[in-house]
Amino acid sequence: MRPISVTFTIGLIFGYLSLRLLLTSMFPIELVSDSVKNEKNQLDAYNIHTEANQKTSSAENPPNSARILCWIMTGPRNLESRTKHVKQTWGKHCHHILYMSSVKTDFPTVELNVSEGRENLYWKTIRALQYIHQHHQDQANWFLKADDDTFVVIENLQYILSKLDPEKPLYLGRRFKPFISQGYMSGGAGYVLSKEALRRFVEGFQTGQCTHFSTIEDMALGKCMETMKVEPVDTRDVKGRQTFHAFPLDHYVIRQLPRPRPWHMIYDYYEPNEGPNCCSDFIVSFHYIYAVQQYVLEYFTYHLRPYGYSYRFRPDEIVEANNKTNKGG
Repeated sequence: MRPISVTFTIGLIFGYLSLRLLLTSMFPIELVSDSVKNEKNQLDAYNIHTEANQKTSSAENPPNSARILCWIMTGPRNLESRTKHVKQTWGKHCHHILYMSSVKTDFPTVELNVSEGRENLYWKTIRALQYIHQHHQDQANWFLKADDDTFVVIENLQYILSKLDPEKPLYLGRRFKPFISQGYMSGGAGYVLSKEALRRFVEGFQTGQCTHFSTIEDMALGKCMETMKVEPVDTRDVKGRQTFHAFPLDHYVIRQLPRPRPWHMIYDYYEPNEGPNCCSDFIVSFHYIYAVQQYVLEYFTYHLRPYGYSYRFRPDEIVEANNKTNKGG
């Protein structure tokens, strides 16, 4: 019996070592280790999903739970060339939509007591947000500002917002870094205020804590957000890819040779990526999108589907796995 036992033991050890050698050759330990480290770093970079998912489940806040009021910065000269194309494409997906102008029309547009011109953009923003707070604050819990040449995928924005609490002072968009210590959100890419952030903005002008100190609309609004303790949100996805974009896709997606940061990324708060990994699969916005391009993006977003394609990006599954790992599950 003893020789049989020894032979069995030797065979078991030999089999274990052979299996280990085979697995090591197929999946190098260093590669697996680096992959785990990289995934952890990517998850750590995006707090929306990790922190929010620890507090609430998808059942409590489904992706379509966020009610969004969209307001479009426009003017009389742009109604035919730009604004009507927003209305006929992505604007249909907003829960409520308002077109802010200097005159009232049957389009319809809301007349604000402000003259047209770039020098009045911040006044226009101030008056628009005051108008929304007075007349429409109960129709939504999130308030999106977009230009009349911005394209927005509302469903992707809803997904991001479903992880957040609109009763907290929050502020989202493409985060820029100069001039304001906590950064500010690009006006062209579109930015979003929670219901509490809207309330604080209006309060800031009522109390004199915020003022019209600059004609640079997005930067000046960012300063008021900082003064009123409104927190900027990191809107990158779990892989660190941007969701809001201040320029069209071709400015980001074409792979480039190493070089100094290009002019259109010089203000980015986070280190930008170029090439196919530049942008999230769940993109929210692009800027400088005119007429025909609005319809092209609408088609690509809601109609084009590769037959038999299995969607590869499931951020909730990644976050759930990460949460289990952190809990020792």
